[in-house]
Amino acid sequence: MDIFAADWLGTPVWFWLAFAAIVLLLTVFDLGVLHREDREMGVRESLKLSAFYIAVALGFGAWVWVQKGANSGIEYYTGFFIEKALSIDNVFVISMVFSFFAVPPKYQYRALLWGILAVIVLRGIMIAGGAALVAHAYWVLYIFAAFLIATGIKMFWAADHAPDIGRNPVVRWISTHMRVTKEHHDQHFFVRVPDEKTGGTAIAATPLFLALVVINLADIVFAVDSVPAIFAITTDTFIVYTSNIMAILGLRALYFALAAMVQRFHYLKYALAAVLVFIGAKILIADFALGGAKFPPAASLGVTFGLIAAGVGWSLWKTRQPAPAS
Repeated sequence: MDIFAADWLGTPVWFWLAFAAIVLLLTVFDLGVLHREDREMGVRESLKLSAFYIAVALGFGAWVWVQKGANSGIEYYTGFFIEKALSIDNVFVISMVFSFFAVPPKYQYRALLWGILAVIVLRGIMIAGGAALVAHAYWVLYIFAAFLIATGIKMFWAADHAPDIGRNPVVRWISTHMRVTKEHHDQHFFVRVPDEKTGGTAIAATPLFLALVVINLADIVFAVDSVPAIFAITTDTFIVYTSNIMAILGLRALYFALAAMVQRFHYLKYALAAVLVFIGAKILIADFALGGAKFPPAASLGVTFGLIAAGVGWSLWKTRQPAPAS
């Protein structure tokens, strides 16, 4: 029992085990019960399942609030809302990837699941690295702050540019150095195909595997923004990781609803830009204007939620359908 009560990265081991159990149960329930067969998910089902994941994430935040205190609870919710909002841009890229590789809708959910599992590992590595840097050199947070401010300004002023997936160097490398089938083979990432040189068979990747690779590469790019943003809120590794993963876990459920209406969130990018600038600036404000006093977590959550809500509301208002003429 002493092992479970032991401290790991500033949090008791049993906290981490409880979180891992929740993630495992959600994954098994999702894939093993709700989606044992590959099928296309409708918008209504997507919204219902997404609401379930959000409810679980909010409930977990309430547990964090009780166990670790109000400040930790508020920091968790702030990180969760930021990551959830940033994931909308990720949805746009995922939609483009699936379209480019012509992935049938009924196989997209399973591909997203494997992508999410990879993200859990990749984000863990990135967050562990960030935590180690901050622990040994606090001034790294100033670099994070400057990076977030610069990124926010760039997001606000830069025009939209759709990524050219066909020119992605990793996709080109895989296509050059591996056998890749031209057609999909159900939900398989690899299949055996005839080998003209040997007369036998050889392993070949499918377009679904290439789509999975590009999705994970896209998440690494997005993590460069989201991970520093959450470290700018708190240096508690447990809060940083759990808020990040809880927001991402529901992404695959929310994808099918958002993919159908992602263009309606055009103005959200300006709100996200403002959030990144605010999160970066509050580090400098706290350390230099407030004499090292911590920026109030409740104020941080309020500003973050307010900016995101305003971005969503304004986007939906500006892209609403005109009333039919009577």
